Amino acid sequence: MDGATNSEEFAVGCLLSIKTTLGDDFEAQVITFDRHTNILVLQEGSKAGPRRNIRLLKANYIKEFSFLGQAEDPLDIKKCFLDLNTLLAKEDLAIRQAEAEAERIGVGVTSEAQSIFDALSKTLPVRWDKTVIVVMNEVRVSSPYLPESVNGGTPAANERVKKVLEFERKRLQTRGGGQ
Repeated sequence: MDGATNSEEFAVGCLLSIKTTLGDDFEAQVITFDRHTNILVLQEGSKAGPRRNIRLLKANYIKEFSFLGQAEDPLDIKKCFLDLNTLLAKEDLAIRQAEAEAERIGVGVTSEAQSIFDALSKTLPVRWDKTVIVVMNEVRVSSPYLPESVNGGTPAANERVKKVLEFERKRLQTRGGGQ
């Protein structure tokens, strides 16, 4: 296919059967053709509904195509369906997840402290209180994050945090070559 294809062949709404130089063979409807970049935006298949496959294809990669017919504009605003409630719910969930992840990152702490926090968080509920790790809302682990730095909480909770802390420090030493 040469670069001198006239744009009428790729008019919006055209239904085409396309064979590419890469061996793909498919039917699609033209959503738009950008002559400057020589890129076709295609909607694959003919099934109706809110979900569709979109393909961007450089026209140079079209080996051959045949015109199957003309359909309505696929982007007709009266027929496009956007579920704004679903989109807003997804956005809200993504924001809440990002905020929760941000709260798990200690500010002004060493990477070792963050590693200890991450290890504790795998088995226990934890949060940062400035540079202090608060476990189960009762046990506090202060810098330098050693078993001796653990205080507060019930004796059982205190011992559990100390054990996890000792294990994580050993794991960090073997992994980091005895920092």
